[in-house]
Amino acid sequence: MEPWRTAVSTFEQNRILIRGHPVEKLMAGGNFGDVAFLLLRGRPPNTSESRVWNAILIAVADHGPTPPSAMAARVIASGNRRAVEAAVAGGLLAIGDAHGGAGEEAMRMLRRALDLMATEGLTAEAAAQRVVDGYSARGQRVPGIGHRVHTRDPRTAALWSLAREVGVAGPGIDVMQAIGVAGSPAGRLLPVNVDGALAAVLVDLGFEPAAGKAAFILGRCAGVAAHVLEELAREKPMRIEVPFVYDGPREVDT
Repeated sequence: MEPWRTAVSTFEQNRILIRGHPVEKLMAGGNFGDVAFLLLRGRPPNTSESRVWNAILIAVADHGPTPPSAMAARVIASGNRRAVEAAVAGGLLAIGDAHGGAGEEAMRMLRRALDLMATEGLTAEAAAQRVVDGYSARGQRVPGIGHRVHTRDPRTAALWSLAREVGVAGPGIDVMQAIGVAGSPAGRLLPVNVDGALAAVLVDLGFEPAAGKAAFILGRCAGVAAHVLEELAREKPMRIEVPFVYDGPREVDT
């Protein structure tokens, strides 16, 4: 059997290397977000990249107890009082295409739009309309726009403002803004949500689309863990009751 190959990390007696960096030096001179960037990209972030990357992780860290990841984690903790790991893992498993996955799809969408601009000479607005028309033709929602609660996602403006301030903003943000306009119904501008906001910045930073979901998972893990610990500390076992209405058959004679 051939050995595994990895460029991520290694260890030997009294020594641990992460992408070639001794772990104790990373511990002394950096922060967790920077190490996550190093792990995913293979190099440390510069100062500007660090600020924006850490802002992304903060933006997705939590959104209350009702999203599927937090709710699933609290339900598991309500019934399993001795396994924090099970509740946190269960919460993270609730992250997927509908919850936390739109960032990855938005990054793929942005790359298609940017390719159209490069190969066909389209403006950001024309490329945005082209990709939005594609989603409409397939009967699919445009990822990264609209929100079930917010008419203006406060995280979007904060993230994009920071990206511009530190000089890492690129065409991804411009195209995502254009997609927000092109994908909105007449008379009502849908907000670019946090998935679309982080997708634009990650594209500008050169990340692959899968990093959209990875970034969401990394940040949201902290919030999920907090909900689990609060459930265990403040609530009684089996306290979560979900209202339901039975609409199946009445009692059947057998």
